[in-house]
Amino acid sequence: MLKKIAALGLVLAAGWACLTSFKPPSFHMESLPPRLVTELTLEQRIMLEEAWARVKQGDAKGAERLFLRLGPASPFTTAGLGYVAFLQDQYSTAENYFQESLQKYPDMSISHLGLAQLFQKTGQEELAFNEYMEVLKADPENAWVIEQSEAIRLRQTETLVREGVALYEQGQVEPSQTAFNKALHFSPNSLEAHLNLIRIYKKENQAENVLIHLKAASAIDPKNKTVLEEYGDLAYQSGQWGRSLEAYEKLAELDPRNKDYKSRMGNLKNRLGIFELPSQYDMIPSSAAVSREETAALIGVKLKDYLEETSEKPPVIIDIATSWASKFILKAASLGLMEVYPSHTFEPQRAMTRAKMAEVLMKLVGVLSRKGARFIRQYPTQMIHISDVSADNVFYQTIADVVSLELMELGPDKSFRPEQGVSGQEAIKIFDLMAALLK
Repeated sequence: MLKKIAALGLVLAAGWACLTSFKPPSFHMESLPPRLVTELTLEQRIMLEEAWARVKQGDAKGAERLFLRLGPASPFTTAGLGYVAFLQDQYSTAENYFQESLQKYPDMSISHLGLAQLFQKTGQEELAFNEYMEVLKADPENAWVIEQSEAIRLRQTETLVREGVALYEQGQVEPSQTAFNKALHFSPNSLEAHLNLIRIYKKENQAENVLIHLKAASAIDPKNKTVLEEYGDLAYQSGQWGRSLEAYEKLAELDPRNKDYKSRMGNLKNRLGIFELPSQYDMIPSSAAVSREETAALIGVKLKDYLEETSEKPPVIIDIATSWASKFILKAASLGLMEVYPSHTFEPQRAMTRAKMAEVLMKLVGVLSRKGARFIRQYPTQMIHISDVSADNVFYQTIADVVSLELMELGPDKSFRPEQGVSGQEAIKIFDLMAALLK
């Protein structure tokens, strides 16, 4: 085998030494893909490298003989013959070879590269661009391919946008639209193409398409207030409040003093049920014993999707004006979930006992059950024995009910500890559990 390889090397070297001067190819050539080369035998590698060198030298006949000797089973044969035909200006034959190569080996980058240059030479720039993109998938840092593809991108984008504008001015709306969309194929971030399509889709009352291009335009030019306002207004009119809020939040960042932006944001947040939670809400998990105002806030936030606004007139409460949870307190009190004392006070900072928490939970169960929610008792209340709450205790039945629904638990000694406070972590767990049961 070594003698055979040595002999082959001598023959190839002798042939190479006898070469006359050839005209170098007019196209760019890359190195052979190492992954496929390493799968060849040593003899095949020597033959392939010699064939590739002859293409680079311009020796079409010599390269062709060597590629044919590699045989049809080699992944490089059809690709190599494509370059040989390209070298001889046989463009149709070269294209057929490159296409055949890619049918067998879709990731053969040298075939994509050859095809790209072939299309470019024959004036088929869109096809050339697509093939360059295929090369960049495998080799995104390829400087030569980036340079070529960017030149096509800029040239085609400019030409197509100019063509689209001219067609639109001539009243040819559909061809104009096609030209702008083709421009976006080359340059997805062409602001001019997006703005022209917005104009066309507006005229045709295609609101969803207008929104798509307004969103794209706002991403390309995030400080363009005109585009953002259009996007926000149209999204609002279309009932897409999340998109509209996104636009107005960006506008508010650009112009913090604009009262109209803040007003629209407030309106949208109300529609979306988004609460602007004060920092005190974030402190609840660390609370050793949650207060009445913290409990009201947890009800308002955790169960906001299940509790409707009541038509009842809110009760008069004289001590919550300075409470961070005042709006949550009013809702909980209006729904009859939390008690307002005869003196019209709520005592927002009073700690919630476990007994009072059980009372609130059973009131919630009542309100939600009337709306169709189903709560299933895990065992009958008469089977429950509570070691530290007697049957004549005013809270006994409430506690038995909440335990039977497994919204709160007894301790290992069957105690409920009715006068003990409820920690922030435990309160959050309780309301998360109730929300989960409602889903």
